[in-house]
Amino acid sequence: MVRKKNLLSFQKNQSLYLMDDVFLRIVNIFFFVFHSALIIFNLFGWLFARIRKINLITLLLTFGSWVLLGIWKGWGYCFLTDWHYEVLKRLGQSNLPSSYIAFLVERITGWLPSVGLTNTMTLALAILALVCSLWVNFISKKKSNQY
Repeated sequence: MVRKKNLLSFQKNQSLYLMDDVFLRIVNIFFFVFHSALIIFNLFGWLFARIRKINLITLLLTFGSWVLLGIWKGWGYCFLTDWHYEVLKRLGQSNLPSSYIAFLVERITGWLPSVGLTNTMTLALAILALVCSLWVNFISKKKSNQY
């Protein structure tokens, strides 16, 4: 009787582990899709008139995370990256790059860009997207109202 109880206990723990593993894999896919979509939206959302305000908000939230949360967590801190990396670590991955962009580039192409290149390109493109978003949300509206 004791053996059956131990066997059942083992099976129960194993099924909980499998459920946890399945859940982590689903969360990993969610973060990969959501975070990638957010990056693309931040870069190009300003192009579409109907979603320009939302794009500006997400860009400001992104810069807010990088700068304001960065005061405590380090420059460029992104809570989505932090959460996703925690899931990846629980799935057994290690030696993850410090940048989510570098992670994406490596995942998609197999090439891991240098930290300097990644940070420079990420910041340059994010600033360009913010300038474009500010332009279409405020400056171009003023010019069109003048005519």
